[in-house]
Amino acid sequence: MNTDTIIGIVIPFLGTTLGSACVFFMRNNIGMTTRRILTGFAAGIMTAASVWSLLIPSIEQSEDMGRLSFIPAAIGFLVGIFFLLALDSLIPHLHANAKDPEGPKSHLGRTTMLLLAVTLHNIPEGMAVGVVYAGWLAGNEMITAAGALALALGIAIQNFPEGAIISMPLRSEGVSKGKAFVYGTLSGAVEPVGAILTIVLSSLVIPILPYLLSFAAGAMIYVVVEELIPEMSEEPHSNIGTISFAFGFVIMMILDCALG
Repeated sequence: MNTDTIIGIVIPFLGTTLGSACVFFMRNNIGMTTRRILTGFAAGIMTAASVWSLLIPSIEQSEDMGRLSFIPAAIGFLVGIFFLLALDSLIPHLHANAKDPEGPKSHLGRTTMLLLAVTLHNIPEGMAVGVVYAGWLAGNEMITAAGALALALGIAIQNFPEGAIISMPLRSEGVSKGKAFVYGTLSGAVEPVGAILTIVLSSLVIPILPYLLSFAAGAMIYVVVEELIPEMSEEPHSNIGTISFAFGFVIMMILDCALG
């Protein structure tokens, strides 16, 4: 891997780290309105990234299949959805605003399950960055270094509030500022690991790149639909989450189109 790739892999992780550092500067826990704004913004970025940075390139790379060029995108997308569904069912975890954990019963502590929830969320993001950089490293003409950087920056932007969303609630539950920061940072550590593993896998089996692109898209859309949209739309009713979604979507679309 070259320097540009390493930087691209690290950027999203830095976004989570900086967001987690908010625990040192903010006295109170994140309010419901702020949480909705941040969650909606993250959902918009992830949705736009799934379309412009992953699904469209997947279809474009399969143009030699003619009218069947949608097949790799469709298959990969569905596999990505069901992969995250399986992880959601097999790994005990707890979302920040939920009272009851999901997945199999376990004796894990609340803090550990909160960390696992965000880690699950970050797996597809790491894969998305990894697979795009893998395509660029493989010399794919439809994936540029600027386009890969745009995706990394977009995910880093939405990782900033994500880091705060995990560290601040931990602090409000009595966890020290230092530990809350470490837990928030660790939740994003899976992203560079996932990116590197995806790059290695893609380099071994280049023909499956279109499937990996759409797989990452499916995994990210699963997180958006299963986790982020319910959180930004929960009672009492408010439109602020939807408005933030729109801004997040547009910002990621602009990044991809301007840099890609």
